[in-house]
Amino acid sequence: MLFRKWDFEGVEVLNTGLKNVISLKPTVIPTSLGRHEHQKFAKAQVNIVERLVNNLMHFGHRHAKNTGRMGGKKQKAINIVKTAFEIVHLKTGRNPIELLVRAVENSAPNEDTTRIAYGGVVYHVSVDIAPLRRVDLALRFLSEGVREASFSNPKTVDEILADEIVLAADNNNDSYSIKKKNEQERIAMASR
Repeated sequence: MLFRKWDFEGVEVLNTGLKNVISLKPTVIPTSLGRHEHQKFAKAQVNIVERLVNNLMHFGHRHAKNTGRMGGKKQKAINIVKTAFEIVHLKTGRNPIELLVRAVENSAPNEDTTRIAYGGVVYHVSVDIAPLRRVDLALRFLSEGVREASFSNPKTVDEILADEIVLAADNNNDSYSIKKKNEQERIAMASR
């Protein structure tokens, strides 16, 4: 049971495209000590809660993500997620792991654009996104929303993360990650 409280039993990935890349391997503390780092696509086997924790550690500059006040402070990020899960459970009465999985499923975009240079002219073409990248983008959108909302705000990071998870799990347009997903898909649809 995660943090000796939340059970992974009964939590299922409903989106068939993301079933193989969202790992719900039971763990007490979400840390794998980076064992997946040097193997290709091994992050698909890393627990989804740990991947959220790892994304939250990127509180630095845009191009140097592991710098700044949260760079490398994994225990701090774990404590933020732990407290946020408590708040989610108090607000909804549901399993926070399940809500996190729903939030990732709802905020994972389906298509993106890529640049194609053809005869000196650059076109933007819509492309489908691989499942692993969909999960990466969803987690990035969640943590980016938390980062931006918590900056110079009296609300704590834990409360903002809890709100973001609940809103994204409900597919609510007030959620930063859902807004980003819709915006990305809208741009991709325009360049079909």
